[in-house]
Amino acid sequence: MTQGKASGSSDLVPRAAFISAMRRVASSVTVVTTDGPAGRHGATVSAFCSVSADPPSALVCLKADSRIARSVAANRAFCVNVLPQLREDIADRFAGRHDDHIADRFDGVDCAPAEISGPAIAGATTFSCVLQEMVDSGSHRIFIGHVVDVREGARAPLAYLDGAYHRVVPQQPAAD
Repeated sequence: MTQGKASGSSDLVPRAAFISAMRRVASSVTVVTTDGPAGRHGATVSAFCSVSADPPSALVCLKADSRIARSVAANRAFCVNVLPQLREDIADRFAGRHDDHIADRFDGVDCAPAEISGPAIAGATTFSCVLQEMVDSGSHRIFIGHVVDVREGARAPLAYLDGAYHRVVPQQPAAD
C-alpha cells in the first residue's frame, strides 16, 4: 500500500472552502459492492473514475475506516454500479438512510450474483474490478482495480450536485 504525501497545513485551503467548492462538482451516483470471504457489502459512493484503458482500470475512494473499505480490501474485488436516473431509492438505501429499519441493504434489490467482484445492480452500468492497489490519502483509501467485466445499463445516469440528486439533460444547440 502506498502512503499519500501530506502538505503542510498552511499550504491547504480551509476545509469549509474545499467542501463548498466540491459541492459544485457534479458526479455520477454509484454503489460500490463487494462479495467474498469478508461478506457482501455495498455503499453509495461519488468518488469513482476511470484510470486507464490500457489496461482497463478504475478507482474508487472510500473512507478508510468504513465497513465497505475493510470489505473491499479483504475480498480483493469490487463492482462499481453507476445508477440510472430515478434510482434515488437505491442510492439512499446504500448510503445507509434506511439502516434503522432494513437489516440487509441488498434485500429486495434486483442484483446479478457476484461472479468475480460484487453484486451488479439491475439497470446500472457496472464495472467489475479485481483489486490491484490501495493508496491511503487523508481520511480515505483509494482502491484501484483492473476491470474484468462491464455491463452497459441505462443510458442516463443519476447525478449528484450540491447535496441533491439530478438528471443529466443534454444541452440543446443554440438557436440562430
